[in-house]
Amino acid sequence: MRFSEILRGMRGDGGAWQASVGDEWLQGRTVFGGLQAALAIQAMRGLVPASIPLRSLQTTFIAPVPAGDVRVEARVLRTGKSASHVEARLYDGEQVACTVLGIFGSARESQLSIAPAYPEVRRSFEEGRELPFIPGATPVFTKHVRMRWVQGSFPFMGAEKPRTQIYVSLRDEPGIDEPLIAGLADIIPSPGLSLLKLPVPASSLTWTLELLTDRFDAAAEAPWLVDAEVTAASAGYMNQTATLWSPERRAVALSRQTVVVFG
Repeated sequence: MRFSEILRGMRGDGGAWQASVGDEWLQGRTVFGGLQAALAIQAMRGLVPASIPLRSLQTTFIAPVPAGDVRVEARVLRTGKSASHVEARLYDGEQVACTVLGIFGSARESQLSIAPAYPEVRRSFEEGRELPFIPGATPVFTKHVRMRWVQGSFPFMGAEKPRTQIYVSLRDEPGIDEPLIAGLADIIPSPGLSLLKLPVPASSLTWTLELLTDRFDAAAEAPWLVDAEVTAASAGYMNQTATLWSPERRAVALSRQTVVVFG
């Protein structure tokens, strides 16, 4: 089942929703983190008008979310003149497994307009090295995505620098919206894993995604660039930043993650 089909298949209304997620979307023991965030966004959208864009998403991955029926509950914390704060929770039974805070905000008049500069990219999508889906070696959900490295190394290759530039896409997804943007932004493995020479487990602990626009012109199956770097690492925790660029070279989202590495 495609990413968008899972979202369209969610059942419920208001703040109470149920989603059915197959084993093919697992990332280790848990549902792919980008899909967890997307389920939360979809539930929040039941409480916020579509005309108000999502500006920021703050996610904490508390416990594994198993495949199967996933319960999602959302509630409005506060609605102001231009911004609404909405919380969503994903459950494993009665255990809260993921909490998400979404901030939706109407456009305001401002004299400021600052856009990030497109980074230097030395190779094209066609020249990139694609990571194949290898049963038992790569996470199960990667069968639904495409990743092509144009800078840096695959995980566990003993790279010298913790930075990667990877073209990503969701296979067979002709559309695009906020939940799919969340999926695209969370596809890549941490650049820090490229420094290691042997496979070790790793897991996202927290994730902040800031959307820079509400205009998404390209399809999710097109090549989107994720430029990512680990800026600090110690005591088993990595801190990384990333920018998601559209195929038209527009900065679409800024990402910040704390990743736990077990080795």
